[in-house]
Amino acid sequence: MNYDQSSHSFPAPCLIDFGTIINKDDIRRLLNDLGRVRYIHTLDGKPQSEGEGWIVEVFADPKQSTIVANHTLYLNVQSFDYLKLEQSPEKETYFDLVQDNRLLRLIPLSSPLEEQENRHTIDVDTLETMMNQVLSAKWDVQIDDDDEDIPF
Repeated sequence: MNYDQSSHSFPAPCLIDFGTIINKDDIRRLLNDLGRVRYIHTLDGKPQSEGEGWIVEVFADPKQSTIVANHTLYLNVQSFDYLKLEQSPEKETYFDLVQDNRLLRLIPLSSPLEEQENRHTIDVDTLETMMNQVLSAKWDVQIDDDDEDIPF
């Protein structure tokens, strides 16, 4: 009997607000959107350190380290076995990166929605100042070009 597994494929996992993620690409995609976080590092259930920082890079490389220093986080998903997506009683999402008896909890301090709004919102005064600078620079170039055409 020939069994064809392709005809019996299972749907990809779907996680909404909580669950355990083991796929490194999924973990990397999820962490890339975090931005500013509060972190808590525990070892054997005992707090080791905590602070706030900015996620600078999320990558997957078995030869590089995860580094948390100077308010910056360089997260190597290969440093962890899985990620647990959880919610606090206040319905705030947090992320637990787990490796054996080590846990790095990431609590977002900014949301992707806020970040998107900030990227696309430009103050009218700022826009007007930028336009004036561009026009002024263009006029300066035109004046310089006109001066070169005048014979001495």
